Amino acid sequence: MTRQDMTRQDLARQDFGYMPRENPCAQCGKPISRPDWVEHSEGRTSYLWNCRTCNYRFQAIAIYDVAQLTPLAA
Repeated sequence: MTRQDMTRQDLARQDFGYMPRENPCAQCGKPISRPDWVEHSEGRTSYLWNCRTCNYRFQAIAIYDVAQLTPLAA
């Protein structure tokens, strides 16, 4: 998958081993290599991003559907 093929759902997944990379800055659009802080809670994951190019900080929150939180097998 190329960066152009990605959708917002591709940027974050429920898999806690997954870390989004090269997210574009919300202010200047330059890629940010990885979030400074990641916080997991039930049904969502919060990412704190800091652009070192323009010094803009922003938070992105991935909210998961209840169906995604239900285990497939015991």
